[in-house]
Amino acid sequence: MYQTGQNPRYSLAGFSIFIALFFMLLPFSGFAAEKKPPVNAVPVRVAVVEERVISEQTAIIGSTEPVRQSTVAAEISGRVEAFYVKAGDFVEKDTPLVSLESKGLALRVKGVIAAKEGIEAKLVLAEKELSRVAKLKGTNSVAAKMYDEAFFNHIALTKDLERSEVEIEQLRYDITKKRVLTPFSGFIAEEHTQVGEWVNAGGRVVTLVDLSNIRIKVDVPEEHAVRLSPKEGLRVVIKSLSDRSMTAEIEAVLPQGDPVARTFPVHIRLANPQFRIKGGMEAVVTFEVGEKRKALLIPKDAVVPSGAQKIVYTVDQGKAFPVTVEVVGYYNNSAVVKDGLTPGRQVVIRGNERLRPGQEVEVIDR
Repeated sequence: MYQTGQNPRYSLAGFSIFIALFFMLLPFSGFAAEKKPPVNAVPVRVAVVEERVISEQTAIIGSTEPVRQSTVAAEISGRVEAFYVKAGDFVEKDTPLVSLESKGLALRVKGVIAAKEGIEAKLVLAEKELSRVAKLKGTNSVAAKMYDEAFFNHIALTKDLERSEVEIEQLRYDITKKRVLTPFSGFIAEEHTQVGEWVNAGGRVVTLVDLSNIRIKVDVPEEHAVRLSPKEGLRVVIKSLSDRSMTAEIEAVLPQGDPVARTFPVHIRLANPQFRIKGGMEAVVTFEVGEKRKALLIPKDAVVPSGAQKIVYTVDQGKAFPVTVEVVGYYNNSAVVKDGLTPGRQVVIRGNERLRPGQEVEVIDR
């Protein structure tokens, strides 16, 4: 029998309508995705206003040079038989630079060895003669003069043998010095001889420079030099390589200054592990001088010119608001500002050139 009641087809249709409405209303419910920024929000990057203790800075231009440089010389004379390197090469310590002709020394070694063997043979006979004469002397069968001659002949031959051994050792040492080696790792800066040339003892072979550490020489005015101390940290910029600063330290403040210019040479040591810095480059060294004081610092990129004024956009509750500031100086890569800002406040450093007062912003990277 057919049972009266709700039509199943209408129940299915109602359920379908319910599902459709559910998904339509879902974004407005508690299941909605996180709140997105306004469509017209400008993407910006921000930084935080910092309060730091700083001192006055002064920048002075200096020149770079290798900490270690050597004109490698030959210890003995000879004709250059082989030249193994060229200017610009990097060589490790004890790398052969040149070989000098050594055949003459090798022949002399053979001659001295032959003479030594002759002395050794004579010494054997002298020892036998001394032993025989000593026995006869004990029985008063030989004159004292004969014994003395045998004794001193043995001593003379012994000294001749020692002399020949020393000569052989010296010649062999000289042969090893026919190969001139590098005293330390570095770059060949200059060649001073070539194959076929004669090099005297002490003659120059190459100029070798070690660029693993660089020295910067700066002439610092007297009023600043008296406040510097060794191992003091400072910043260095090699503009030909990068505008980024590198950390260095004072190696020495030399005691003798220029009495006319009233400056003192200051040596600064800088690590150079990748050998990018070469000798003779211009280096801008920033020294901290004067009394220390508290100051508000913001990145230079946060400052936007506005006519005769300078403004900074701050971010508050998702909106950008301009603040007029007075830039009183610069410290490293930051601007020192006066009034208008407080420590910890967010300032726009990217995207600020297209902002309007009260405009909504989206911070994309802090």
